[in-house]
Amino acid sequence: MHEITEPKEYELINIIARNAKRLQRLAENILDVTKIEGGTLKLRKERLNIVELISNVIKDYNTELAKEQQNYRDNNEITLSYNTSENFIPVEADSDRIVQVILNILDNATKFAKKNLHDLVISITVQKIDYDEMIVNIKDNGTGIDLQILPKLFTKFATKSQSGTGLGMFIAKNIIEAHGGKMWAKNNPDGNGATFTFTLPVSPQHG
Repeated sequence: MHEITEPKEYELINIIARNAKRLQRLAENILDVTKIEGGTLKLRKERLNIVELISNVIKDYNTELAKEQQNYRDNNEITLSYNTSENFIPVEADSDRIVQVILNILDNATKFAKKNLHDLVISITVQKIDYDEMIVNIKDNGTGIDLQILPKLFTKFATKSQSGTGLGMFIAKNIIEAHGGKMWAKNNPDGNGATFTFTLPVSPQHG
């Protein structure tokens, strides 16, 4: 059995793996769009703690970032921070679909990290708005949303990226709306980066 020892071989395998993941994601996105447009997007809702769910997503994402930044040392540093004053916010939601939304937003921000002249910082905040609604803000200091893309950001194929499909944000918004929530995005007032926001209904407390 051939043992991989050359850096070039590692790089070729990484390229193959990245392309395979990209193709898989494309296939999954097209399937999701078909379900959304056909009204057949099914949600497997369960009562969960959104604060804990997002915390676990960030931990996993940070682990993956650490691996990538080790392989590509010339990349800018990417830092994720998580702030919330809440320990428990119950929601009735499909955990896999909410994770998909968060990962779409994080991937969207980190995709353009190479274009930054500085390190990328992404901050996630979670809080209750009132008794029946909660809000998630995902803010970055990246390149911001292209002004030509911004008005149609949540429509299909809205992208200027050569590697993106322009389907991720369309799918994310439809997932959030299927949960009874809302989703929007805007460029930050200071001119650095953008903030993606979504809301979800809070599940009534039992007992």
